[in-house]
Amino acid sequence: MSARESEGDGAGVRLHVVTGKGGTGKTTVAASLALALASGGGRVLLVEVEGRQGFAQLFGCPPLPYEERKVADAPGGGEVLALAVDAEAALMEYLELFYGMRRAGTILSRFGAVDFATTIAPGLRDVLVTGKATEAVRRRAGADRRRGTREAARAPFVYDAVVMDAPPTGRIAQFLNVNSEVAGLARVGPIRNHADKVMETIRSPETAVHCVSLLEEMPAQESLDGIAELTEIGLNVGSLVVNMVREPLFDARTLEAAAAGELDTEVLTRGLKAAMLDQPEERSRQLATEIVEHARRVQAETKIRRWLSAVEHPMRELPLTSDGITVESLYELAGRLREQGMA
Repeated sequence: MSARESEGDGAGVRLHVVTGKGGTGKTTVAASLALALASGGGRVLLVEVEGRQGFAQLFGCPPLPYEERKVADAPGGGEVLALAVDAEAALMEYLELFYGMRRAGTILSRFGAVDFATTIAPGLRDVLVTGKATEAVRRRAGADRRRGTREAARAPFVYDAVVMDAPPTGRIAQFLNVNSEVAGLARVGPIRNHADKVMETIRSPETAVHCVSLLEEMPAQESLDGIAELTEIGLNVGSLVVNMVREPLFDARTLEAAAAGELDTEVLTRGLKAAMLDQPEERSRQLATEIVEHARRVQAETKIRRWLSAVEHPMRELPLTSDGITVESLYELAGRLREQGMA
């Protein structure tokens, strides 16, 4: 591991935003990161914003409501809670907190006004969704009882960290740049004030955006584009997490020869004959084809790894789990992230 890879990027960060191209396993990485951050006695909240109930599936629990619920224990006495953010429910809560208008919000919902508003002004939906996550970051114990007092400012935070499973990298900059999104919607007033407070948290050193990629050209390119966009708008990029990494099955010399089409099939045939297998020549040709394909895949992945390692951010790697993603594998991946300094 290089010096850059071993640098920790979790110190001082309390909002971890996880993004990645669809199919890269960003939800799995977010869940694993939450377990890693909670290890040793921490309390971490997972926030889902896309309505896919990915965390419920990963942890094998009922669908998550718009309510924080415990989904896992972490090593060392920690715990992970999860929340599925719904834009309509967030609006109801917003109206009640800032205007005391929960009943009015219910009426608006009944007539479809909420869906209409968030359709014609998608920036409003993003403000509501990200607002829930940033509120959880800022929330302190006993805040309701001591709001506005000096004691409230010194009270411990309810969560040590919040991990958000965010939209894909193709939309992440727009999703997080809520101030820009609501500029044409509300230049002044409570909505704009709310967006400003959300943006203050997102732009602070307490927030980091982690990009999840694979050793494949399209996810890698989308991650690099996403990192460039995030940097351009002044947001803090954390780690580049390369997921589902497969170890080479052969030594470097064999892989190099196979990729160049110089694999000695006669050696394979003799080995198969020694093992007394049927049709050794045919099996040898089939095996040689698979070895060549494997070698060329490893060669392509090595090229993409070098390409990704050029970014000025820590790069972490997580292995492909052979039996799919289970709760046990989430703990294993969490351990890998801790070993690499991400938590």
